[in-house]
Amino acid sequence: MTPSADPDRGPSGSSGSGTAGSGGTAAYLVRGDDPTLVDQAVHALVGELAGTDDPGLVVEDHGGPGSDTVDLDTVVDALTTPPFLLSRRIVVVRDAGRLAAADAARLTAWVAEPTDGVSLVLAAGGGTVPQALVKAVRAAGTVVETSAGRGRARTQWLEDHVRRSEVRLDARALARLDDHLGGDVGRLAGILDTLAAAYGRRAVVTVDELEPYLGEAGSVPPWELTDAVDAGEAHQALAVLHRMLDSGGVHPLAVLATLHRHVRQLLALDGSGVTTPEEAASLLGLSSPYPAKKALAQSRRLGRRRIAQAVELVARADVDLRGGTALPGSLVLEVLVARLARLSPRRGR
Repeated sequence: MTPSADPDRGPSGSSGSGTAGSGGTAAYLVRGDDPTLVDQAVHALVGELAGTDDPGLVVEDHGGPGSDTVDLDTVVDALTTPPFLLSRRIVVVRDAGRLAAADAARLTAWVAEPTDGVSLVLAAGGGTVPQALVKAVRAAGTVVETSAGRGRARTQWLEDHVRRSEVRLDARALARLDDHLGGDVGRLAGILDTLAAAYGRRAVVTVDELEPYLGEAGSVPPWELTDAVDAGEAHQALAVLHRMLDSGGVHPLAVLATLHRHVRQLLALDGSGVTTPEEAASLLGLSSPYPAKKALAQSRRLGRRRIAQAVELVARADVDLRGGTALPGSLVLEVLVARLARLSPRRGR
């Protein structure tokens, strides 16, 4: 999602006239009743504001999980210091609903006279953002509303987000997704990303095609996941993943470790000159030639280019699971598994 009064549209579609040194908005308030949607909108907004700059250099993040309070002195120092050797600075203040009145007043004063080249992003968490600060941002900046609403408004919200996604859902699939999500609309972005990864951009997804991405089942051993991925069976791979995470209680990082180890084995075998399962087992440090035989066959099936793509996908998911995205870990893994499965042609085709 991208930031705006509607989180799926850019800041240009929102009200506000503040400047950030280049004619753009200097202050943003992202608010809503679903913390996941707020986090997703903040993540998208910061990415858009950073542009081609490295977020690690231009973004300062204050508050959020693990922080009891926000050091406003540090925040104000960041806001009032022009960027040095950088084109911009983006200051993110999380849990803005917990700000004391005096702290909110300091931020309100800055919004009225922002520092050239600096942007402020306020993420509303628990509590209530002081009204004076809300008014200041609305007058001089941009307020991003992320709430899905209720009743018909929620249905319209869902339809709009699906319409702007990379896939299409037929009427029955859309109704099934609406019913399945209930109040947990924060999962929508991840589900749509997973469907796009599994079926391709602009695919029309039916209710039968959607269903495997919504269910739960019992726990399974990790090799069932890698076997399904290697077979190019995205439906089966996602079903196994759901069972590992939901019923099996496996931590997302543990699932990623399984996929990382599997892809690392394929990479080690590629170009190694190994020709037999026994040689492959020796190279990979495996006690049995059986899993080595499967890895050797898959390494040959994929080839160097697609193995390199698999390595890149796993590396990107590793970053996302460690805080690189606002999506839950389960959804990061769903996208990863679907994309890995698509790299491998389904057997028997």
